[in-house]
Amino acid sequence: MTVEELIVFGKENIHSIHAKILLADLLGINQLELINHLDETVSQELADTYKKRIKMLHDNKPIQYIMENVNFYGNKFYVNEDVLIPRFETEELVENTINLLNEHFKDEPLNIIDLGCGSGVIGLTLKQKIPKSNVTLVDISNKALEIARKNSRDLNLPVEIINSNFLDGITDKYHCIISNPPYIKLDEKIDTIVKENEPHIALYGGKDGLDCYRQIFKNIKNNLKSKYLIALEIGMTQKDDIIKIINENLKDNKTIIAKKDLQGRDRMIFVIKNTE
Repeated sequence: MTVEELIVFGKENIHSIHAKILLADLLGINQLELINHLDETVSQELADTYKKRIKMLHDNKPIQYIMENVNFYGNKFYVNEDVLIPRFETEELVENTINLLNEHFKDEPLNIIDLGCGSGVIGLTLKQKIPKSNVTLVDISNKALEIARKNSRDLNLPVEIINSNFLDGITDKYHCIISNPPYIKLDEKIDTIVKENEPHIALYGGKDGLDCYRQIFKNIKNNLKSKYLIALEIGMTQKDDIIKIINENLKDNKTIIAKKDLQGRDRMIFVIKNTE
């Protein structure tokens, strides 16, 4: 079959944009380049793989898991069903964190820890954008950590990787603790495609969705440098409850900043202490 024939087949079964994305990914080109390859004949193996991917997408499997990669902050990360699919809101968390670290810590070598790292997109992006930093990735799932290791190798971004339930057993101190923990309530309705495909351990945060924040903050003072930044992604209705958890566990002189995402929803909290 030719590239053009495969595109036609794809459009008959799924949205044309997705059909082109899947085929371009298999061919190793940008989807805009497909027009230059329409007459080319592909191998039967590639055609069969493409048709298989079309069926998987038609059966409601996320396209990121089908292609086994996702673009995050300009880099391609490997993902599969053992890790959460990174969202744009998490890119906003990283963007704000980079800006705050550059503002408050200047050129200091930083110790950064990414709690519940999943595929490693947060910590590895921070390592790339702040090369002098020492970055640690932490997750309770060994399967997730294997993916983080692969992404670390593929992107040539050396980091320390630890299997742990957030800060349990970790004794080092950090300038930056960052996390996008599970925060969905157990009875909260979410999209079927998410519920049926993404790992529940990375989605659900207990009855009220706040269990992981309580876990993170219960002894967090033992892992903070005298100057620090804590960066959190949160559910859009959780701001006040999480600020309460923060104040119950951190009594020092600090600044708490809640930020909205580009859709105007409360989705990030930053805790800053920039004086000794």
